Amino acid sequence: MELYYIPAACSLAAHISCLEAEIPTTCRMVVMDPAGNKVDGEDYSKINPLGLVPTIVDGETKISEAAIVLQYIADKADGKLGKVTGDERWKLLETLNFISTELHKTMAPLFRPDLPVEARPFFEKMAANRLTEAEKRIGSAGYLVGDSFTVADAYLFTVLGWCNFLKMDMSPWPKLVEYAQRIGGRPAVLQALKEEGLLSPA
Repeated sequence: MELYYIPAACSLAAHISCLEAEIPTTCRMVVMDPAGNKVDGEDYSKINPLGLVPTIVDGETKISEAAIVLQYIADKADGKLGKVTGDERWKLLETLNFISTELHKTMAPLFRPDLPVEARPFFEKMAANRLTEAEKRIGSAGYLVGDSFTVADAYLFTVLGWCNFLKMDMSPWPKLVEYAQRIGGRPAVLQALKEEGLLSPA
């Protein structure tokens, strides 16, 4: 299986998940280019016409969009990253879609250098509201779905990393701060961060 990624993008969640599940995966970095994103010097649009990550190629199967890629990985993980049947599966799908459509998409405009100054407070408030909801979804076991780590946790951890990049004040969400620190200490997470060049030198 091949995973196409951009360091620190939402594809990091897929990278983490593959390592957690010990799924043999070749990770191929997409280089951002105004003229068209590249992979090994070749036009990435041949793999994903939108030029976006993540994309997974698994034999004849090609899948994009973060939430769907993560569910695909969960299904291949033989239950290591979330149950694939029953009520917990629906809860996992609901949580993945919440992160994708409500949190990820709300925060994305804050990265745009052309975002009008007057529009920024609107998106910051929306992001804050979604972070409050995300914090409420952390269960008593310390995870988003069930009593163990799932692909949803990999996704939320990735998005919380963007909060640091954006220099957001996280003091209103102490439970999220603790959650990110704890998830960030998992061996697979540390390995993914290292492979993407995201760990600061010791």
